[in-house]
Amino acid sequence: MLTYTYDQRIISIQEKANEADIEFQIELLGDNKLDAKLKDIQHEFEENAVLTDVLFYVYPNHKYHIIVRQDFYNDFILALMKHRLLLRVEWK
Repeated sequence: MLTYTYDQRIISIQEKANEADIEFQIELLGDNKLDAKLKDIQHEFEENAVLTDVLFYVYPNHKYHIIVRQDFYNDFILALMKHRLLLRVEWK
């Protein structure tokens, strides 16, 4: 299982399991550069061959609802780390 930490001054992340998916509520509290990073992650998942791996819903005020299939959970968390939206990721 992956665990992660993030800077609560620039991002808020809430996740919950929902049957075969994990739902994330992400709010970006920093500048627009953070939105660009999350949009880069969205683009990466939209360009791969699997249509239902990660679904992004964008809301006003830097809020995102993201639904991640369980088999793509690790890929999504590592993408957040790759784009420096997380401070630390570790296996437990």
